[in-house]
Amino acid sequence: MKKIILNKLIKKNFNPNQFLKLQKFLSSKGIIIKKKPTLNFGFEKFKTLYLTGMSSLLIILFAFVMPIFMEINPKVAKNSKINDSNKKFKKVLEGGEIENKQKIDEGLDLSNILEDVFKFEEVPQDTVRLSASTIEQLFKDTDYSLNEVRKSKKVKPIRLSLLPNEIKQIESSKKRKSLFIQIILPLILEENNLILLDRKKLFSILNKNKNSKKEINWLNRKFKQYGVLNKDIPTLKVRMDIVPVSLAIAQAAKETGWGTSRFALEGNALFGQWTWSGDGIKPAGAESDTKHKVMKFKVLKASVRAYQRNLNTHSSYKNFRQLRAQLRDDSEKLDSLLLAEQLDNYAETGKEYTKILKQIINQNSLKDFDDVKLMPLSIKYKNLI
Repeated sequence: MKKIILNKLIKKNFNPNQFLKLQKFLSSKGIIIKKKPTLNFGFEKFKTLYLTGMSSLLIILFAFVMPIFMEINPKVAKNSKINDSNKKFKKVLEGGEIENKQKIDEGLDLSNILEDVFKFEEVPQDTVRLSASTIEQLFKDTDYSLNEVRKSKKVKPIRLSLLPNEIKQIESSKKRKSLFIQIILPLILEENNLILLDRKKLFSILNKNKNSKKEINWLNRKFKQYGVLNKDIPTLKVRMDIVPVSLAIAQAAKETGWGTSRFALEGNALFGQWTWSGDGIKPAGAESDTKHKVMKFKVLKASVRAYQRNLNTHSSYKNFRQLRAQLRDDSEKLDSLLLAEQLDNYAETGKEYTKILKQIINQNSLKDFDDVKLMPLSIKYKNLI
């Protein structure tokens, strides 16, 4: 059987039907007609190789350009750091060191940590100091009593700026203690609520793949507020948390003698915090070369905020924060008796001080107030009740 190849025989305008008839006729005579093959340089064979090569080139270019892009756009790097925080969290809980060249507390600036506390200095000088009898009547008129709080687990949002001078003249220790607790309880709860709102916002930001400029700016403010200069997210998680109500009340009671101390009445200092540079009250009987003073505040609320910020930032209370974070991680309640044991650095008496705190908590049933809620004045707080 012969094979021939048609080339010039077939023109562009050649009738296909005629070609089929010719092909059939010649085939019957043992002749096979084939079209001249078109030139094909094997593109189909090299198509896969071509696409693979182009993909590899794009990957190489991406790997080369991305570090430059991140350096030019620090927001991208920040988002990566923010959302990578869980890998280090357990290490922080266990007290391990984070691999950073700069220490967490290096260059700690109290002006940043207490910036929102200093804002209370703008409180008008004519803030009214109510008498003890007036405050007692106010609480009676609003049906605000500790017995009712223990039953309902709700606290009326009555905020007083100053302690009554007559508190130290109340002979009944039970009555004096109750009045003191009633005054500071709403203030402690309000500060805890603010921290919980911040904490909720922090975890909301961390759960996002991409953060807005507003969220990044908020985070930067909180890094300064909590003294985390290297912007380490796990450390911020550990520091941004509340102080159990019973523990805060116990420390305020111990430091002020249930509101009767000179520091509490003259300087609204509920927690005996020292200062070496700020405005303060010099302890009575202190030696002439004594440089520290007891920090004073315009209002009681400022003292509560400064106290919580102190426990949440100072290196002396690192063990307190680690235990609190571990309790959180184990989904357990914040036990004030356990946490009190970690505050031996708060006073010069050390372990004796923590022992007294636990006695105050137990003898006055202060743990009853750990799960109470402050009745809201604004819609923001409703979700916390």
